[in-house]
Amino acid sequence: MSTNAELDGLRRLMTPEGATLLAELPAVHTTADVLALTTRLRSAGYDAPLVAAALTLQRLRAKAETKFGPLAANLWTTTDGLEQATALPLAARHAERFRAAGCSRVADLGCGIGTESIALAGLGLQVLAVDADEAHAALALMNLTALPGAEVRHTRIEDLDLAAEGVDGAFADPARRGPQGRRFDPEAWSPPLSSILSLRQSVPRLGVKVAPGIDYAALPPEAHVQWASIDGSVREAAIWLGDLAPEGPGRSALILDSGGTARCYPAPAATADAAATTVECVPLGTYVHTLDGAIIRAGALATLAAELEAGLLSEGIAYLTGDRASDLPGVTSFRVLEVLPAGAKPLGAALRERGVGSVEILKRGLDTDVAAFRHKLKLRGDRNATIILTRVAGRHVALLVQREESVAPRDREAR
Repeated sequence: MSTNAELDGLRRLMTPEGATLLAELPAVHTTADVLALTTRLRSAGYDAPLVAAALTLQRLRAKAETKFGPLAANLWTTTDGLEQATALPLAARHAERFRAAGCSRVADLGCGIGTESIALAGLGLQVLAVDADEAHAALALMNLTALPGAEVRHTRIEDLDLAAEGVDGAFADPARRGPQGRRFDPEAWSPPLSSILSLRQSVPRLGVKVAPGIDYAALPPEAHVQWASIDGSVREAAIWLGDLAPEGPGRSALILDSGGTARCYPAPAATADAAATTVECVPLGTYVHTLDGAIIRAGALATLAAELEAGLLSEGIAYLTGDRASDLPGVTSFRVLEVLPAGAKPLGAALRERGVGSVEILKRGLDTDVAAFRHKLKLRGDRNATIILTRVAGRHVALLVQREESVAPRDREAR
């Protein structure tokens, strides 16, 4: 939740004095920027709370550039609002679904700071943006002021009569956090998922943003549900109903990168709530493939296994293995060089013998703290290496591998 101080500061910035101050500020990216500007602005006569609010907003705008690009420069947001907002590439794809479905007036339910509404209005659609949180509604109003055809209303979704509002499409983002943190039960969301889905009686063209970890059993079988990631980070799952789901019932994974590449992988599921298709285990091949989390969560593992002529390394572990490398988006292939023992002591000895002093560690299927495990290896040498800690045919092993695609090494943990 946003703090009272943060919200009070934003209210001050919405005054003429605050607008003047913001207009004078350059981008703020570093602590050094903040310190230098604080001194200059205090010397110019601005009071400390107003300066703090302005610099906080500018730092959030700088942080928002990765989600919203140039749009971030004038975005009104709080820390929580930015974290919960849909990234612009996904919001744009959501908006395109509504336009392609023939919608003209869309309700953005639980609009937050209004980024979905910005995308909808940017395509020329009329928008009714609704949020039960007064601060979010106020920020959405600021962000949508310059866009014609966008109305913002502070009210609860439950108190809205969509049929009377004349909307022909709706997108809902129910609150999934409470005072104790994330709520994983869809019926504990506000409003509950079942209540949101009942809106189909008034607006059959309905989209709902849901938690990526949602259980398939909670999904309406006739929906198309898509998990989406950007640059390897799973951002959302979204339920699409009616004309918003031209793919038909089922599930899929959308893989995006910051360069604009997009690839969609359908899951072999006839309905959204169908169980994931089983993938057979096979002997260790020439390559091990790691997969984007959206592919795994959508249950599209079998689709990739068929395309790569690969199978599972071990039951219950989402690593594929086969004899050919992949250049598919969302898939990273590693050539297997050696199979080494998984214990820290024998593995460390084996790596030291090979002159390895720095190691990238990937893991799946083992409850291992990577930093602590690396320390136990006691490596010495000038060579770099990559190892995968996992199970092969149920046995814990360390695979010494070579990455087949040009990406920067980093520790990756997937349980």
